[in-house]
Amino acid sequence: MKVIVLGAGVVGVSTAWYLAEAGHSVTVIDRAADSAMETSFANAGQLSYGYTSPWAAPGIPEKAAKWMLKAHSPLIFRPDGSLYQLRWLSQMLANCTTERYHENKERMVRISEYSREMLRRLEAAEGIAFEGRQHGTLQIFRHDYELAAAQKDIAVLEEYGVPYRLLSNPQQCLDYEPALKHIAPKLAGALHLPNDGTGDCHLFTRNLTELCRSKGVAFEFGQSIGRIEHNDKQITAVYAGGRRFEAERYVCALGSFSRPVLADLGLDLPVYPVKGYSLTIPITDPDASPVSTVLDETYKVALTRFDNRIRVGGMAELSGYKIKLDPKRRETLELVVNDLYPNGGDLSKASFWSGLRPMTPDSTPIIGATRFDNLFTNTGHGTLGWTMALGSGKLAADLVSGTSPEIRYDDLGMARYTR
Repeated sequence: MKVIVLGAGVVGVSTAWYLAEAGHSVTVIDRAADSAMETSFANAGQLSYGYTSPWAAPGIPEKAAKWMLKAHSPLIFRPDGSLYQLRWLSQMLANCTTERYHENKERMVRISEYSREMLRRLEAAEGIAFEGRQHGTLQIFRHDYELAAAQKDIAVLEEYGVPYRLLSNPQQCLDYEPALKHIAPKLAGALHLPNDGTGDCHLFTRNLTELCRSKGVAFEFGQSIGRIEHNDKQITAVYAGGRRFEAERYVCALGSFSRPVLADLGLDLPVYPVKGYSLTIPITDPDASPVSTVLDETYKVALTRFDNRIRVGGMAELSGYKIKLDPKRRETLELVVNDLYPNGGDLSKASFWSGLRPMTPDSTPIIGATRFDNLFTNTGHGTLGWTMALGSGKLAADLVSGTSPEIRYDDLGMARYTR
């Protein structure tokens, strides 16, 4: 069967890989010059299987109000002039209940744990390189109230069988991150998640692209997607770069741009672009750098170790599709890395980046069929696209192929928003 995948980020390429594995003829279309050139290019680098949590959670509205008063707030809200932004926010707030949090958490953990298993299988079969590390995540708390609040997360971790270790003695943090010695007196404690990993999402996606090519997948880069032709029941063609592309089935994996592209089909995808920022810093002293990933709960910033670089990423800015490298956001990232790892890297040589995370109101991706018989979606992964990519890709490929998936999927599609 001939299948077209729209989007060459980590989710789209992962989908293409599993479709090719299933024996289909696959074409991937993307406007960029290569794969993983937008949201997948310079994300925080976390494989956050244990830290998989919805943004919409009990207490978030109150926290958000306090965050926005801070000089270095993890949350920035700027009206984009659209009613959709307000509607999306309203939907997200409606998910900030205990019942919906647990429901959404279960969905997300299901996909993340499946994705972890898919990565294990892929590494065993192909030996794919991506500067990966398997030393876990250390979530540090600067205040006692943050440490106390972690008990709620621990209850959820226990419910889903996710391994963890709570460190109420700050000195215990040094067992995992020795370079934090200078800041240990400022810490209230930490939570260690040993099953989490790290890696360069861009490198992974580029290498997976080559594996896809080895299986015959065609990549059409530099092709901006325009009109999607249909007969009201099926998609008949996609126009991109002035060309007409036909297939038997189609998968939309366009991240934040899935919504505007599919809007002309009458599909109202609840995906909003939540902007994030990162710095990539060359390491000057490996012993003064992170061992794996450190999450600073106060600033909601992650610091991840690659082979010779430190990736510092975070913040959530709701301001529409326009990408602007705001120097204030860079100041926040520099503040955190200077506080935690002041001698680890050369900030004067850091590269500053911003990307759009495709977020749904319930933080769960939209994977599955649409009202068109041959159109499927695999989008809306928010901050966890890298974490969930392989599991989502395998699930989407199974659904396209008509194969029985290995995990439950009935609550992951658009139907939950159209009830």
